Amino acid sequence: MNVTTGLFYLFSTVLLIAAFRVITARNPVHAVLFLVLTFFQGAMIWMLLRAEFLAIVLVLVYVGAVMVLFLFVVMMMDINVENLRHGFWRHFPFAALVGVVIALEMSAVLMGGFRVADVAAAADPSASNTKELGVVLFTQYIYPLEVAAGILLVAMVAAIALTLRARKDSKHVSAGVQVRVKAKDRMTVVKMDATQVAPEPAPAAVPEVKA
Repeated sequence: MNVTTGLFYLFSTVLLIAAFRVITARNPVHAVLFLVLTFFQGAMIWMLLRAEFLAIVLVLVYVGAVMVLFLFVVMMMDINVENLRHGFWRHFPFAALVGVVIALEMSAVLMGGFRVADVAAAADPSASNTKELGVVLFTQYIYPLEVAAGILLVAMVAAIALTLRARKDSKHVSAGVQVRVKAKDRMTVVKMDATQVAPEPAPAAVPEVKA
């Protein structure tokens, strides 16, 4: 067993342990941290497969952005862990069945068509996998890429529309309304009669003169 194989087994073992701790950790913050560790181990496996671009994208996008956002959200929210655990064992058989099916499907795909040695032998050592990935992505898969971009754009617009909808507690002020405002529309001088009669002034006290 060479060094690459040993590192692969090491990273895979840590990845599986961290992924298992994601679903078994009692503290949500600890679960998010274990998920960050899982992504790091996945990036290391990508590095062993000479896919540096995918490794750095996994670290920058998921660890640097998504997981940090999740961590801040979990830390700022007051999450009641006990309520989240209600009904866990009721849904556990179905979840275990789905996990077994996914594991069998992945095993069938990897064992039937995954050949690292053949791919490494056919690849040019001097070629850039990032360049090759870009060429394939923007030539052969350009239409699926455009469809995915359209779906993400619709999802982003929908998220913004749902977030910025009219709410009673919103203090949003339109800039156009502020520009078109006039003084007479904002201030009116109204003359009103006095509601109470002003009291008469009290007579001034005369100082006493002693003889």
